[in-house]
Amino acid sequence: MALRLVSRTTTQDVDVLARIVDGSLVTPRPLPGWLLAMAAEVGRQLALPDGWFNDRVAEETLFSCGLPEGILDRLTLRNYGPGLRIGYISRRDQIFFKLHAAVDRDGGRHLQDLMDLKPTAEEMRDAAQWAQTQDPSEGFLYNLRALMTEIANDDPNSQR
Repeated sequence: MALRLVSRTTTQDVDVLARIVDGSLVTPRPLPGWLLAMAAEVGRQLALPDGWFNDRVAEETLFSCGLPEGILDRLTLRNYGPGLRIGYISRRDQIFFKLHAAVDRDGGRHLQDLMDLKPTAEEMRDAAQWAQTQDPSEGFLYNLRALMTEIANDDPNSQR
């Protein structure tokens, strides 16, 4: 939403994927105390639900299995005052994460966000390859293939 890649007007939370330390992406856990305190204050002022500032997406397996190659180079960095810089992931990386989430969580808003990004067949193939590195289980692979087939069948431009 911040990069205007999708038109959804509301979201439940802000997903914190990583921190940049010495030019590398590392797990954000634990989030710095000052940042948690600021997020709590913003949450109180805006009447946001608990957990709106969400680092749950940054599971340990994400870093052990690997982020999409080149994600750091594709970040859009924005400064918010002298002490806060936020890196927004690119459209390509959104496609990767949204495909994984759509398969992992049975579609829903993640699938809608994915479709709103209008991925190309090549982007979908790349995202599917990456998603398999995150969860190589037979069940995930089955669901991934089913979703990929469903998307290809719904796309009139798809090359089956």
